[in-house]
Amino acid sequence: MPEQLPLPLEEVAPRPSLAGLPKNRRVYVNRNLSLAHVDWVGFDMDYTLAIYDQEQMDRLSIDVTAARLVKRGYPAWITTIPYDTNFAIRGLLIDKKHGHIVKMDRYKAVGKAYRGFRPLPKDQIRAIYHSSKHRAPTSRYHFIDTLYALSEAALYAGIIDAYDQRGERVDHAKLFADIREAIDEAHRDGTVQQAITSDLGRYLKRDEMLGAALHKLRSAGKKLFLLTNSRRNYTELLMTYLLGSASAEYPTWKHYFDLVVCASCKPAFFQEHRPLMERIHEDREDSQLRPAQTIERMKIYDGGNLHDMERMMGVSSDRVLYVGDHIYGDILRSKKESAWRTAMIIQEMDVEVGAHDECTEALEELAELEERRARLDDELRYHQTHFKEVQRKLDAVAVTSPRAVRVEGANALATPGGPMNVRLIGELEADRIRSKRAVERVRTMLREIEVASRELEHRIDKSFHSYWGSLLKEGTETSSFGDQVEEYACLYTSRVSNLYYYSPLQSFRSPRDLMPHEL
Repeated sequence: MPEQLPLPLEEVAPRPSLAGLPKNRRVYVNRNLSLAHVDWVGFDMDYTLAIYDQEQMDRLSIDVTAARLVKRGYPAWITTIPYDTNFAIRGLLIDKKHGHIVKMDRYKAVGKAYRGFRPLPKDQIRAIYHSSKHRAPTSRYHFIDTLYALSEAALYAGIIDAYDQRGERVDHAKLFADIREAIDEAHRDGTVQQAITSDLGRYLKRDEMLGAALHKLRSAGKKLFLLTNSRRNYTELLMTYLLGSASAEYPTWKHYFDLVVCASCKPAFFQEHRPLMERIHEDREDSQLRPAQTIERMKIYDGGNLHDMERMMGVSSDRVLYVGDHIYGDILRSKKESAWRTAMIIQEMDVEVGAHDECTEALEELAELEERRARLDDELRYHQTHFKEVQRKLDAVAVTSPRAVRVEGANALATPGGPMNVRLIGELEADRIRSKRAVERVRTMLREIEVASRELEHRIDKSFHSYWGSLLKEGTETSSFGDQVEEYACLYTSRVSNLYYYSPLQSFRSPRDLMPHEL
């Protein structure tokens, strides 16, 4: 790994050491990326620079949404349900037809499903989801792809579970539509934001290394920009809390950035052509907005679009790295509409790598069982083929000796064909029996392996998440969410400050991608 560039400000943070860097602080690579070829590094704010306390955020969202559902006509008891804020993970899909929440692998096959907090048995999953091709997402499904949306899944599951326990029916599609409308309404009218800004210490986790990481990029000549959907007043409050006093060299949070854009309306920012707007008087809150012709440091802009912003920044698309948490709004759309390089913040990596290390022995044991299963499958095919060959020979003897009959209770055939024919038939019958027993023995061993594998997979899943298992895997396959991360994120890591431990000119190289025949 290249030698680190020294930080000129020793008081910002101690010099980084890559020796023994914990796995949850590392940057992981899907596609080769050289920071030496990046001129601008952009950041989303919510769940990227601003890391929220997930438990507190989910509880807040559930409380305000449930209260609004009551106003929409739902029974008051839904506000007293003990909602499990640990229930949901990213990458789940709400099946609005059946009222289920499902997890798919990269091939859109459903591996796990719940109705409320009750897991669906495998035969029911097979009957509903495997009997025909499902092309999610469609209007029937809603994808839970952000940490912000986890509360929606927990609320949906909790309400359906409560209705089921009461023996009452609920319109699955309408319930989810009402949940979405209620929570969006709470954000639009400022209820959620007001609760957060009134107690920032409760809802936000301040990362003491964040300022040092941003400074390190700037010290290497990178220009930084902030591109967020949040409005400017909310952005000012959060960023001041996170970076306002991080360093004497940066009197305000805005000094870290060469461009700040709020209310960007991603993903529309990457697809539409809304103008970049600026205040006529930057220092006045009530100042009118006008289209911006150029960009300046220390100003906060609104709106904008991909092409105008690249032109004003004076940068070609392939020299921009954008860091965000939203797989669709930040990562997928920027990758599809531009040549921007992408880095995804996956806070769950703390749990993922910890659980993976905890399960090392179990995963190795599971791999050994898979190898043994493959060998036994080959052995089973051999014995089955041999059994059929012996049976064909016995059938042929029966044709040439039509009066041959099986002796009741014996393992041979009685035939008038003479001692030679009797001996041949006896040998074939003994071989047939041996082959049949071998087939039964191998099948028994395969069933034992199947049981042991299921138990191991269940234990491994519980190490990651008590309901859904690994965020990035589903069984032996990559999960639907993991597939999107692999497809659209050049890099992924647990938090922005992890970049501090790498050189601003770092060459990130992905591992060699092997096809099955190369293993």
